[in-house]
Parts: sequence; structure tokens; C-alpha cells
Amino acid sequence: MVANKMKGKLEPSERQKLIEEGKNLKEGLVSLEENLLKLTDQLQQEAQCIPNITHPDVPIGGEDCSIIRKTVGSPREFGFSVKDHLELGKQLNLFDFDAAAEVSGSKFYYLKNAAVTLEMGLISWTLSEVMKRGFTPVITPEIVRSSVVEKCGFQPRGENTQVYSIEGSDQCLIGTAEIPVGGIHMDSILAESSLPLKYVAYSHCFRTEAGAAGAATRGLYRVHQFSKVEMFILCRPEDSESYLEELISIEEDLFTSLGLHFKTLDMASGDLGAPAYRKFDVEAWMPGLGRYGEISSASNCTDYQSRRLGIRYRPQESIPTTSKKKSKGNLAPTQFVHTLNATACAVPRMIVCLLENYQQEDGSVIIPESLRPFMGGLEIIAPTST
Repeated sequence: MVANKMKGKLEPSERQKLIEEGKNLKEGLVSLEENLLKLTDQLQQEAQCIPNITHPDVPIGGEDCSIIRKTVGSPREFGFSVKDHLELGKQLNLFDFDAAAEVSGSKFYYLKNAAVTLEMGLISWTLSEVMKRGFTPVITPEIVRSSVVEKCGFQPRGENTQVYSIEGSDQCLIGTAEIPVGGIHMDSILAESSLPLKYVAYSHCFRTEAGAAGAATRGLYRVHQFSKVEMFILCRPEDSESYLEELISIEEDLFTSLGLHFKTLDMASGDLGAPAYRKFDVEAWMPGLGRYGEISSASNCTDYQSRRLGIRYRPQESIPTTSKKKSKGNLAPTQFVHTLNATACAVPRMIVCLLENYQQEDGSVIIPESLRPFMGGLEIIAPTST
């Protein structure tokens, strides 16, 4: 409007008045745009705090309200005094927590001797087993942008964050391969024929474990850095519940093959976390610790992550039309994929389970038969003479 007024014949004073008015409008517009950006960012931050909806069959309440879905095996009966993995590891010269504490701080560790072979064997065996089921193997980046962490439903900031942020950058260390794998197809439209996409990813994971303390977190059970094999699926919305069942079945098959006693739980609403529509945890018996401990979880995140990451697919069916010509106008509209994730092998807790369940009276530990081909044929970890 000011520009239009400037086109006519004006007195110098009137023209100067309009120039000042235009200048003020421009400055006001800049201020409004800055405020809009701030408000948009605040709105985005608030929106990201809203969790996914929950499956109608999810138990309501805290962790104690979770329901046992399945129990496999029974606790092994020992004819001798049971040791925990820390004592076994010390006698078998497998760990060094003291040196790691000096070098890196508490909740870090060195693996040594047969423990190294055991970690490598677990990773190779798990990848091999999951790949047989049609999953594509991936080794991921272990540093990602904070925005990707947020889009996957994790909070990289705040007092109780589990995420390590890199000072002076917009990057974080990953707490799970779910995050970089989820980002592979960010801001893309997939062909329906390409679905499902199944990945099995190996990575190191880093977690602050803020607020974790006590005897229940001793040794390898809760640490800041560990190796993990993670399964991740992108699929059509109508297929996600069946793929959750597939992931749970794979987990149970893996742990049964290792001869573990475990239970699968349908987790209550208070323990789902922001992204999960439904989650099943696996807790294995750890005789040295004298309790069950979580070794795995499987989650259906529906479209919670894909909406934030911008991952869509285009259904193959076109919209019916009277025209014989194909055009963009009669393509079916895109839809968000559903994402699912599940732990195939969290190495430290698996080492805890194997050492404590397969310990012998003389302090040695038998290697499960399924792992032996991946450990150079090693059948037993025996104490070394000093």
C-alpha cells in the first residue's frame, strides 16, 4: 500500500513520511518473523513431548502392572554356591573395571581374553541368525544430529537425558542403532513394493544412565558404552502388528537357542516411553544376581517416528479415473510407514546371563553349542593358572 502511494506526485515532506512508514513496516516485519521462528520452535519442542497413543490391550499403570505373556524354561538348579558375573569374571580374567574407572570413569570396562571372543562370537552369531530371516545387515554411524534423535522420540537435552551430546555441535552419540537406521530413509517416499524393509544393525551404544545407581546396576548390567545388535522394520500400517509378533518370535528363538530361562512381558503404559504404541520386554534369569534382568525389548512405534522423520510410501493402487492417461493427479496419496524395533543382542547383559547360567563348580563356564562355531570352537572358559 505504501509503495502504491509513492507512485503518485507527492510533496517532499509527504514522500519522506511514506519512506519512514515503509521503513518501520519492514523493521516490524523482521521482528514478527523472528518471533514466529521462536514460537514455531517452542511449539515443535512442546509437540515432541507428546507420546504416541497406546494399543487398547496395553496394561494400564506402572512397570509392576506389566503382564507375563510367555515363560520359557526354568531356573537352573545348582549343587554349589553360585557366583555372580563379577566374581566369575575376576577369576577367569575377563574384565577390568578398575583400570577403566581410572581411564574413563565409573560404569566403563575393559573386556579381556575369552570375554572378547565371547562378544565377537555373540555379534557374529546373532547377525547370522537374523540375516537368515531376511534382514539386511548394517553398521551404522555412531554420531548423529540432535534433530534426528528428537525425531525418533528421544530427548537429547534435560537433566535426566540418557543422551551424550557433543559440546559445540548439533550432534549426539547414539544410545541405540534404532536412531541412525530410522534416519536412513528420512524425507523420502518409498515404493510400496519395497516394503517391508528389514534391517539388522550392529553398533556401539552410549548412555548417560542418569539416575541409575545401586547393587542392581553393578558390573556389566548397566554401563555407559556397549555393543548391540538391533532389528528395525519399516512396513505398511496394516502389517505392523504382525511384524511385531515376528520380532518377538525372533528374540525368543535366539534366547531359547542359548538355553536361557526367560519371560516375555507385555509392558504397561507407564513403561512404554514416548515412541512405543506397544512394547514387549524379555527378562532373563540371572542366578548370580538372584533376579530377572531385562535383556531385550520389541516395540511397535506405528507412525510416531515416520511422521517426524518424513518417511512415506505410495500405495500401488491408483485412484480410479475415467481418463485412460496416467498422470500425477490419479496417483494414490502417500501414507506414513510404520516403524518397529527390537533388540537381538545387547552384549553385556548377554555375557552376564551366559557366565552366570553356565558356570561350573570349578569356576569354569561352558559355552553354549550354538556359539562355539563363532568362537573358534571354544567349548569352555577355564581359569588360568597363575
